[in-house]
Amino acid sequence: MAVLEVKDLCKTYVVNKRQNNVLKNVNFAVEDGEMVAIMGPSGSGKSTLLYAVSGMDAATSGNVMFEGKDLTRLNNKDLATLRLDEMGFIFQQMYMMKNLTILDNIVLPAMESKKSKESKKEKLERGEELMRKLGIMEVADNDINEVSGGQLQRACICRSMINKPKVLFADEPTGALNRTASNEVMEELVKLNQEGTTIMMVTHDVKVAAKCSRVLYIVDGNIKGEYISPEGADVQEKDRERRLNNWLMELGW
Repeated sequence: MAVLEVKDLCKTYVVNKRQNNVLKNVNFAVEDGEMVAIMGPSGSGKSTLLYAVSGMDAATSGNVMFEGKDLTRLNNKDLATLRLDEMGFIFQQMYMMKNLTILDNIVLPAMESKKSKESKKEKLERGEELMRKLGIMEVADNDINEVSGGQLQRACICRSMINKPKVLFADEPTGALNRTASNEVMEELVKLNQEGTTIMMVTHDVKVAAKCSRVLYIVDGNIKGEYISPEGADVQEKDRERRLNNWLMELGW
């Protein structure tokens, strides 16, 4: 079943009276439990697409169906509630409140949400449980400038999961990390996906995209190709990367 259906999506910006069509009649669906990567050259519309399908940016035309609701028809208040309650977000820049501890940052969306009837104590316990799961419980009481980049991005993953979202949207989630931290963060995202969380991410990193079940390749605002990753534990990681890389090269990557 599709958790996200995008139909004829267009996004146009007008700069100095000139029309810039960033997305042009984009169509695709994301099935429940999938992990989908969006790839493409710089300026191809990857992040614009992610922002438009998650309701962070308004589409110019077309429809985005999220669990049967058309995001393009919701008002700002209903959109904000839907994003808070049903979506999780991870960005390349790890935005967190400087005056809060890591744990308080993680549970902040839960405190803001009206979806759950849990007490504050229960929400804090859930935040701690997520931190334990991602191996960062020891930094719960630290300020955000007292942890490594990898720890901070894992804290951002915890925060994105605190309201048990239907879909996790990630924009270059490993872009600001070194290779070791990037691998660790991707391991956690793969685990979350295996546990049933649907993930849609923008990435320029073939190693990251090779871990996804499907890759959409976008050029000049159009999806030019779709790659289905080979399944099975017998397919080695290097082989996955090589096959994806060959496919990307064929498309002019």
